[in-house]
Amino acid sequence: MTYKLQFAELLPYWDVLLHGLIFTIVLTIVSTIGGIAVGTAGAAARTFGPKWLDPIVAAYVEIIRNTPFIVQLFFIFFGLPAAGVKLSETAAAFLAMVVNLGAYSTEIIRAGIEAVPKGHLEAAESLAMTRMQILRHVVLKQAFQKIYPALASQIIIVMLGSAVVSQISAEDLTYAANYIQSRNFRAFEVYLVVALLYLLLAIAARAVLRGIGRVIFPKA
Repeated sequence: MTYKLQFAELLPYWDVLLHGLIFTIVLTIVSTIGGIAVGTAGAAARTFGPKWLDPIVAAYVEIIRNTPFIVQLFFIFFGLPAAGVKLSETAAAFLAMVVNLGAYSTEIIRAGIEAVPKGHLEAAESLAMTRMQILRHVVLKQAFQKIYPALASQIIIVMLGSAVVSQISAEDLTYAANYIQSRNFRAFEVYLVVALLYLLLAIAARAVLRGIGRVIFPKA
């Protein structure tokens, strides 16, 4: 038995694929900004914040890093309504991605903060700088420069993991593939094309992140 490839049958659904592709890109961008913001706040809280805040942030990090992303997503989308918090598929997908990346980036950024030479901190303290001033003007840029490659890799991992949001009918690239194959039954062609699109997305995202890194952290 031979299987005849028929990619032409995907053409009527090009707009569905395009919509899924755009949704995935936007989801990645927004979750990256939100996740890094959460991670920066979490890392700062664990390093410079009050002692009572450290176990709270640590618990958040451990819970997220040691549970499957799909369970986190289902908890937000299916579990929170029981507590009176009902989110749309799109909002739940964005929130789950931000929470997930936030936990991982917290530890990545904290490692960068702890790698900043203590002499720099002592010099800043000798100038009577506040903790926030030290964090903003002395610590963060050095920390991000040290951990940028690891953070960029984590962003790519989270982007590829975003395929899970199709399970709650968020209209990403994987949702588009499921929709198309359920109508034309050309599963091989559909998922091959989508796999290639994810590959191209990952390559493009890595190139963009590398370019951003060269601009923000130029070599001396």
